[in-house]
Amino acid sequence: MANDSSFLFAGIRFDRKKFGADIARFQKKDSDTDSAKISSAAEDEGEKTIEPVEEKVAASTTKKRKRKGTSSETVEGFNVFRSSTSVAQSNDEVRVNEESVELNKKTKKKEQNKQLERDAKFRKQHNIHVSGYNVPTPLQSFDELKSRYNCPSYLLRNLKELGFREPTPIQRQAIPVLLQLGLGINIMLFSLLYSFNCLGRVVNALLVHRLARVISRCVCPMLMKLKDPEKGGIRAVILCHTRELSVQTYRECKKLAKRKKFRIKLMTKNLLRNADFSKFPCDVLISTPLRLRLAIKRKKIDLSRVEYLVLDESDKLFEPELFKQIDSVIKACSNPSIIRSLFSATLPDFVEDQARELMHDAVRVIVGRKNMASETIKQKLVFTGSEEGKLLAIRQSFAESLNPPVLVFLQSKERAKELYSELAFDNIRVDVIHSDLSQAERENAVDNFRAGKTWVLIATDVVARGMDFKGVNCVINYDFPDSAAAYVHRIGRSGRAGRTGEAITFYTEDDIPFLRNVANLMAASGCEVPSYLMELRKKKWKKHRPKRDSISTKPDL
Repeated sequence: MANDSSFLFAGIRFDRKKFGADIARFQKKDSDTDSAKISSAAEDEGEKTIEPVEEKVAASTTKKRKRKGTSSETVEGFNVFRSSTSVAQSNDEVRVNEESVELNKKTKKKEQNKQLERDAKFRKQHNIHVSGYNVPTPLQSFDELKSRYNCPSYLLRNLKELGFREPTPIQRQAIPVLLQLGLGINIMLFSLLYSFNCLGRVVNALLVHRLARVISRCVCPMLMKLKDPEKGGIRAVILCHTRELSVQTYRECKKLAKRKKFRIKLMTKNLLRNADFSKFPCDVLISTPLRLRLAIKRKKIDLSRVEYLVLDESDKLFEPELFKQIDSVIKACSNPSIIRSLFSATLPDFVEDQARELMHDAVRVIVGRKNMASETIKQKLVFTGSEEGKLLAIRQSFAESLNPPVLVFLQSKERAKELYSELAFDNIRVDVIHSDLSQAERENAVDNFRAGKTWVLIATDVVARGMDFKGVNCVINYDFPDSAAAYVHRIGRSGRAGRTGEAITFYTEDDIPFLRNVANLMAASGCEVPSYLMELRKKKWKKHRPKRDSISTKPDL
């Protein structure tokens, strides 16, 4: 076996001539190490003389043989296999990166939670309640419009010139929602506007007018999103339930858009009759539902590019007779990226149900409590017994302490005319507004009341909805309101902008079944209510317009 084994390995020697090129390559890479290995290998194989490596390299280069796949150049710094040290280092780097990312996530999440806590505290301070996904942080001041949303300077300048120093609670939350969430959203804005929305306690009471609510109704973010006037068609629509309300909104929108050539149009009877809507240059259109519906039907007005649809006083617009009119407008505004926003000072259940059917996944913003009267209004109930007792009570009230301007509400235009006939000759500057008057006559009545030429304005619930007057000191509900919403809207004409006001409600025997409902509203707003009123049986609200005797002190013949 030994002989066999020696036979297998006999004659083995290292041919340096044959492998000289390979030796040279490895020697250049690591001459010391490789030369030691080669010399030891040569000694083991019995080679007694070692020719210089350089000579062997020179001899090999003189030969013309070329070995396939062999390169004479050296590849520097390349190693097919990683060492255990480099693998460990790479694993450490990956681990450090993962830990850094995880730490950043935790830090970011912690900061988000802190911001949510600050937002919740701020909303609670301003009595703001929100629901929906990704509701943005409310505004601290109008200056944030510049820093957060790059608001154009002309808009900030207009706000400053109009006297607005700080946003109202509804503006603090509604404006960021409309700006941050972008197109294709739905937003419901329900605000106790009488004690919170109309500038609250932060600006001069003389600035209490429609503009405060116009800004709340998306005009400020609307103008920011529209950026510049365009000629492509109508881009925004604001629907108001009365002509007076639409006129006010139009006037105040023009003030807010000053220094920018936005084409803001009011849908008037003349415009409806004569305008060529195929070439209608308009950025923002303000209208009542009926007129816009007629324009869609007769003139084929194009609303497909509308980006913003605002339903003002939506609780009134959603009543059955008006909802049929706005339904065609909503369908005509077919832009898939449209922003729909509803605004109302009260939130009846049927309105909320219809709104949720119309606007899925809407962001809802509520300021104050649902259907609650203002805390700045001193409310009083006066029992008069009969219709004749009402007339005597109002005359006595005016004789003792008439503190104009005063608004008097009745349940129908016929009764408003009757009361005006009785008071017109009582040496009181009194006027009346109702639907039988022409547009010019109604505007004159409102303007005279604002200017102080009229001390007492007699009206129906038409004026109670959305009409803003400067510093109304007293509201008299001559006829008992027919719902909680009607009561809140009526008395809300007084006590605005942090001012105190007074609301007097007359009631007769016919009104006693619903007296507890008004007493509950009074108690909820902090007024003192006699205990016997709270002990009355509570009856569910419904339209309360009983047939009443005519208003007259003349004896029946």
